Amino acid sequence: MTMITPIAITLFTPVTIMSDTDTAIHPWQDDIFTTLHHAGIRQVAYVPDAGHARLIQRVQGDANMRAIALTTEEEGVAVACGAWLGGQRAVLLMQSSGVGNCVNLFSLIANCRFPFVTLVTMRGEWAEFNPWQIPMSRATPGALALMGLQVFRVHEPEEAGEVVTAALDGAFRADQAAAVLLSQRLIGRKSW
Repeated sequence: MTMITPIAITLFTPVTIMSDTDTAIHPWQDDIFTTLHHAGIRQVAYVPDAGHARLIQRVQGDANMRAIALTTEEEGVAVACGAWLGGQRAVLLMQSSGVGNCVNLFSLIANCRFPFVTLVTMRGEWAEFNPWQIPMSRATPGALALMGLQVFRVHEPEEAGEVVTAALDGAFRADQAAAVLLSQRLIGRKSW
């Protein structure tokens, strides 16, 4: 008789190799927060993500904005559309791995001509350790473009506010859908 021995599994928490001084030198998330605030964004839907952590904290601390935690990214598309119907502006924060979850619901934006902005932290790029992140990362820009979203990229911290402003203007002034891809190098190296 063969005996099966249970295997112990240890879970590790990802660590971002980015110091507080790096954030202080390049407060790009603070620039994005200020941009969202000035653009009249009232609802920020998100799936928890370390790359958006500081931005989410800033939104949670602002009495004029509502942070809405989601169980899956496509819920954020519906939140943004519902906010617009209710007279408010919203954005969706997600990671590149979540873009694939939204593709079908992006048809709601296209067919109803809702203004839409998503800020996407990229994985599967620079110094990626997790091979499972790479395929969706490579597909993200093309998938967004195929669904009719204008795709913007932020590579340098100094660009963040200006690029997000351009995406917001296109969405809320010209009835467009836009995605801002925040490069993995901008966010910082992750390690397990």
